[in-house]
Amino acid sequence: MHVHAISLRHRAGTQNQSRLALLSVDSMSPVRSSNLTAVLAVLVAVCSLAVGTSYAKQLFPLIGAQGTIALRVGFSALVLLLLWRPWRWPLSRLDALTIVRYGIALGFMNLLFYMAIRTIPFGIAVAIEFAGPLGVALWSSRRAVDFLWAGLAAVGLLMLLPLHAGASSLDPVGVLYAMGAAVCWGAYIIFGKRVGHLHSGHIVSLGLCVAAFAVVPVGIAHAGSALLDWRVLLFGLGVAVISSAIPISLEMVALKRLRKETYGILASIEPAVVALTAVVLLNEHLQPLQWTAIACTVLATAGSTLTARRAPVEELIH
Repeated sequence: MHVHAISLRHRAGTQNQSRLALLSVDSMSPVRSSNLTAVLAVLVAVCSLAVGTSYAKQLFPLIGAQGTIALRVGFSALVLLLLWRPWRWPLSRLDALTIVRYGIALGFMNLLFYMAIRTIPFGIAVAIEFAGPLGVALWSSRRAVDFLWAGLAAVGLLMLLPLHAGASSLDPVGVLYAMGAAVCWGAYIIFGKRVGHLHSGHIVSLGLCVAAFAVVPVGIAHAGSALLDWRVLLFGLGVAVISSAIPISLEMVALKRLRKETYGILASIEPAVVALTAVVLLNEHLQPLQWTAIACTVLATAGSTLTARRAPVEELIH
């Protein structure tokens, strides 16, 4: 009887361990799926943003950078309002204040970046702007491996800069605009993460409305009646969908599932995507040093994805 009781307890213990193992495997599935979704969201957002911004620059001779960003942000806000209807969800006073800050950061990030690419090359402006997310990554990091990937990404970004021409060849006003965009990008990441518990459509639709109130008046004051040309409006609508509505929505999906520093490093492939987009759309061929920079940023992205700390299952489900 004693031996039989021990056997039963052993069998019960084995069964319990098996159940725990199955639960552990099942509980990890949402985590892995969530991380994969976030990574894909960042990649698609970066590609969409690069293509949309490339086409947006064609509007500069007609309505200027200010008018272009007014159409982009304004139309994006309208599209996402119709799509998500954010008034359906309740919003606390604290979350509303954070969304206002998020929207202001978003609006001026775009405005300052467009002002920068009027006078300095697109790739250089992107590289300078990336000081924002890289700064967030380094400030909030507590692990040595995060500094490794951030450093590798920074090396890649530096390689994209035309250092042989000298910094004096760049328009200083354009550089200052790009630096301002970098500060706004860092704030955008921080405030976006603080409201990550809300629905993504809720956040981006309200955030873009705030951004529109911030930058559309600037565009109207600069471009005036030129914004009413139907061809300009139609082109601006396409730019808004490709370069704002789609990327921002996808970025919020990623921000809800990734740490701020991981998101910043993942998004660091944007200069590489911009360079590849220039090859396809603008017939601008890359130099060996630029390909090396692409390799660095891709490696940093892959490494940060593999070593990213997994969020608790309960947090992701919540």
